[in-house]
Amino acid sequence: MPIKIELNKNAKNGVKPVKIFTKDVGNLALTQLKNISQLPFIHSHIAAMPDVHAGIGATVGSVIPTNKAIIPAAVGVDIGCGMNAVRLSIKAYQLPSNLKPIRLAIERAVPVGASAHKMISVRDKSLRKLQTGVDVLFNKHPQLLKMMKKPRQTWAQQMGTLGGGNHFIELCIDENQDVWIMLHSGSRGIGNAIGRYFISKAKKDMQGHMHNLPDRDLSYFSEGCDNFDDYMDAVDWAQNYAFFNRQEMMELVVRAIKPFLPAFQLTKEAINCHHNYVQKELHYGKHVYVTRKGAISAKQGELGIIPGSMGTNSFIVSGKGKAESFCSCAHGAGRSMTRTAARKRFRRSDMEEQTKGIECRKDSGVVDEIPAAYKDINAVMDNQSDLIDIVHQLRQVVCVKG
Repeated sequence: MPIKIELNKNAKNGVKPVKIFTKDVGNLALTQLKNISQLPFIHSHIAAMPDVHAGIGATVGSVIPTNKAIIPAAVGVDIGCGMNAVRLSIKAYQLPSNLKPIRLAIERAVPVGASAHKMISVRDKSLRKLQTGVDVLFNKHPQLLKMMKKPRQTWAQQMGTLGGGNHFIELCIDENQDVWIMLHSGSRGIGNAIGRYFISKAKKDMQGHMHNLPDRDLSYFSEGCDNFDDYMDAVDWAQNYAFFNRQEMMELVVRAIKPFLPAFQLTKEAINCHHNYVQKELHYGKHVYVTRKGAISAKQGELGIIPGSMGTNSFIVSGKGKAESFCSCAHGAGRSMTRTAARKRFRRSDMEEQTKGIECRKDSGVVDEIPAAYKDINAVMDNQSDLIDIVHQLRQVVCVKG
């Protein structure tokens, strides 16, 4: 489907257009997109994906290309948050009829919520790749040490852990009855601290220029300043941490479920991708910083993962390299109501009804993740048919929530 809404189409005075791939966009999200479009360093235009919804300062589901500047709040506090999926060599009929033991085994193997491993159990390879970088980070920014309990231990003990909110681990079945493991997580407590720390520094840097900003959460670093380079180093480290965190979790899940299944192998069909991150890319003839805040890269032929909500379909997709979306697509269903609103509106009985046939928690502690709190994933997919091709459609049979 083509672009549904275009804001600022004929704007002047440096205001850039906003190209939105859906008509389902709230007023606050529209305001945020308009605010970002006024910033003087936006390159070409802003793209908003079909799962777009309001965030803090910057809109979730947006792709923001910037020239010689970065907005830390646009990257957010779960730096490098993303997805990992792998197809197994077994079929659905080989799964046991009772899936609860599998869910409990995963929950024992992978700490969820604010929990961490009691000991540093991650593979040495991952730690070695990250240790030098975190030492430099803590030595240069000792304030980070005050933002976390036992920071020098916690980042390592949280490697291979899920976190809370909308993070999950699922066992899924595709249209060919093949079994998949799919999980969603990011850079945990240390990524959160890095995000909050540099968002605060950006606001301090901009104190004398706040009158020029449409929203103080859009405070930015300009290329060439010390804070810009420090932030890029820190965000790169956190994105690597998030990647390894998902990789480590996947290994833990594979080991946890093996006793309950016939012998299986991991196929070559495996994907590990960010959807909250920034990197330099070439678009419309210029190398710029592209911030995907709730969006995934969808270059021509590139595989990606678009999860639905608990109780709905998810998708493995192949990108089409659409220039107007900056080779991007949606990262999921996108929330249609806040967590607070969902808790007020729904009860445990609603969760049980909407997750029938899925082995998962159904208590009031996860009611804010109920499928009805999210947009219709099928409508999201219809709105981005010119951005991606669907390779596999998955339905979950086990879901572990933080």
